[in-house]
Amino acid sequence: MMAGRGGSAVAGGPALHIPVLGRPAVAFLNVRDGGIYIDGTFGAGGFTRAILAAADCKVIGIDRDQTAIAASADLVEDAKGRLILTEDRFSSLDAIAREAGYENVDGVVLDLGVSSMQLDTAGRGFSFRLDGPLDMRMGGEGASAADVVNAANERDLANIIFILGEERHSRSVARAIVKARTSTRIETTRALAEIVASVVRGRPGDIHPATRTFQALRIFVNDELGELIAGLQAAERILKFGGRLAIVSFHSLEDRIVKSFFADRSETRGGSRHAPQVARPAPTFNTLTKRPVVADEQEVERNPRARSAKLRAAERTIAPARAGLPSGLVPELPSLTDVLKGR
Repeated sequence: MMAGRGGSAVAGGPALHIPVLGRPAVAFLNVRDGGIYIDGTFGAGGFTRAILAAADCKVIGIDRDQTAIAASADLVEDAKGRLILTEDRFSSLDAIAREAGYENVDGVVLDLGVSSMQLDTAGRGFSFRLDGPLDMRMGGEGASAADVVNAANERDLANIIFILGEERHSRSVARAIVKARTSTRIETTRALAEIVASVVRGRPGDIHPATRTFQALRIFVNDELGELIAGLQAAERILKFGGRLAIVSFHSLEDRIVKSFFADRSETRGGSRHAPQVARPAPTFNTLTKRPVVADEQEVERNPRARSAKLRAAERTIAPARAGLPSGLVPELPSLTDVLKGR
């Protein structure tokens, strides 16, 4: 589905890192010569490299992690004016594009969740496999995961872990955290992982007992669901007629949000013979994936993380962007401010 002449290789060759579902995601973008594309989750630059190699186009890369931006100076130079990198949140992608001089763009790609670079750096505190400070902040600003686990009351902790981590032992985990912090503050990934493992018993072959708790805290600290919703709306505002939006998610809540948003924005039904006609705005997207695209066996074998990945894509219509959102799109959770106050 890629168009154009294939462009020139960036950095002297093919992409150094192929993201999960990277090839089908870039194919859905229908990359063309002269097009402007946004990689809203730049990370190691895998999607950006693939887009730049697909056609003689330009990419606006966005990442809130300053480490990712700083590490890609050579890629910017090698792209010879075809790549703009910005340290920011992808929820502002429409404003970022306009600030760069583009009133609309031809495609947006979002690769949700945490990057391999972040997981593999102990000092970032994302992984229970590596002992480090319990941080988990993607951008380095605001409250850390340690702040949350040491301040939140037991009820809020249990809700965060249950809703965002889908951990059925969330109450036991929250109770164990509150008990442990009465004697000493929980400051490291190892300390938290051991607390969780003391109450969540896994069987051989299961994921690590702390997986869901770490996932929940990371999503909460970085407001990842709020960012996703704002990013979907920003993409709707900045994509031109025929522009494509491709999203790779790894979490059921994220995929549910993307699916619901696309369904709402592509809905054309106005009623039935049993109910009054309901006036609906014109659809702003045409969904390209009736079912999510998933990784094949070869990709899962190369990268087990691909097992949970889902890709959805849609094409922008000519209808004006909408302001409202589908009801029930986001689960109800306490605010970070209230959690830090232990209310």
